[in-house]
Amino acid sequence: MRRFVAWVAGAAGGLAAYRALKGRRPALETVPDTRADDLKARLAQAREAADDREEFESGEVTVDAAEPLDPQARRAEVHEQGRAALDEMKNT
Repeated sequence: MRRFVAWVAGAAGGLAAYRALKGRRPALETVPDTRADDLKARLAQAREAADDREEFESGEVTVDAAEPLDPQARRAEVHEQGRAALDEMKNT
């Protein structure tokens, strides 16, 4: 019986020591998390950019629906632009 009482007293003392040491740890400084605010700001910018889409698309070259470009002609035009850019890079 004495062993049991000693064991219980030791366990209670160990638990009290654990709680006392656990409470003495320095508290970590909490830094406010601004990721949510940053995301909200980025979403607001994206919404504003969506409003500019019509203005952006108005600057693009459009092809009349009556005269669709032949894929071969378009391909040749793109290759010609690429060759011109390559020649320009080689000259500099």
